[in-house]
Amino acid sequence: MSSQLFALGLNHQSAPLELRERVVFAAERLQGALAELVRAKPVSEAAIISTCNRTEIYGASSEPGTALDWMADYHQIAAQDLKPYVYSLPQNEAVRHVFRVASGLDSMVLGEPQILGQMKDAVRAASSAGTLGTTLNRLFQHSFSVAKDVRSNTRIGANVVSMAAAAVKLAGRIFSSIDEQKILFIGAGEMIELCATHFAAQHPRAVAFANRTLERAEALAPRFNARALLLREVPEVLAEYDIVVSCTASSLPIIGKGMMERAIRARRHRPVFMVDLAVPRDIEPEVGTMDDVFLYCIDDLAELVREGRDERQSAVVQAEAIIETQVDSFLHWIRGRERVPLIRQLRESGEVARRAELDRALRALARGDDPGKVLDLLSHSLTNKLLHAPTQALNQGDREGDEDGEALSRAVVHLYHLRADD
Repeated sequence: MSSQLFALGLNHQSAPLELRERVVFAAERLQGALAELVRAKPVSEAAIISTCNRTEIYGASSEPGTALDWMADYHQIAAQDLKPYVYSLPQNEAVRHVFRVASGLDSMVLGEPQILGQMKDAVRAASSAGTLGTTLNRLFQHSFSVAKDVRSNTRIGANVVSMAAAAVKLAGRIFSSIDEQKILFIGAGEMIELCATHFAAQHPRAVAFANRTLERAEALAPRFNARALLLREVPEVLAEYDIVVSCTASSLPIIGKGMMERAIRARRHRPVFMVDLAVPRDIEPEVGTMDDVFLYCIDDLAELVREGRDERQSAVVQAEAIIETQVDSFLHWIRGRERVPLIRQLRESGEVARRAELDRALRALARGDDPGKVLDLLSHSLTNKLLHAPTQALNQGDREGDEDGEALSRAVVHLYHLRADD
């Protein structure tokens, strides 16, 4: 059985945050995981997208179902516990799915553009791991083109409510004015930079960035007139900040309930607004049970960002139409690629016949035979050889008188541009 494209994974619609954070592939381990997947299972190509909202495996395999068992084993989760939350999409649906994901139609925030950058990161990781084959690479490159087409020809990206904008809006419900508050950003990645940009527009009283490496924090700090800190300094300074936004790649919580209790006491119970955009979570969920803490995780923000969804729904129909056309185009390319070995075999068969007849003609000419007769015999012999197989198949089909024979007749009419009524 030939390899087929597939997509397997879970996202914010199919699985709760508690499960999504258990199946995250850490960036530093992603290439190793890809190599293990291709080495251990019958998967010839593979790429993994792992974000706060989704973990998906895209691949080519004759046995796509094995990817679920591998994912469960890799994350040490029983396959039966994982299976109810996982979707497994065969080739046609997988192509449609990746185009929808790239175009922002499958995102928690409809039309958000961040997923495109995350998909490009996944492609780079797969390429570095040596698991990005021709078919999968073509699929992703085509998906990027589809996403550009959707954004250029629809209003899917108009008035997008991002997670960052949603965080600012929620903070405005807690504090009457953000320009009086001090903000601590934990992490220095793309999401933190985006959040900082949105909050900076509200002119907060002070801003700080805390990160595992000081260099990354120092790179962001000047843009926002901010302070740069090391992650280990967070317990000492936490009480100073009214708003905390965290999004790191840490596999363990950075802020626990005990640390937050000490900070609240030092603040004399002045409220703190906290946003945890990380998966796995940076802030222990128990922190949210404290009286003076307003903690929101990524799923909480989803409710807010859905408020703007209706404004963008009209663009979805247009986007889906563009995607459907491009799905057909890509599947046509795949079918053509699947026929390449057959075409090559057909041409090789014709070449063998040509060489055999040419050698016979050259020998006849060397004997001094009449060139005209040699050429006439060459053309007749070559024609007979090339038409022998289809003629024999047609005669066999006529004798059997079945539907396959009719189908073969129609195919010959089409292949040789014949008139069926002759």
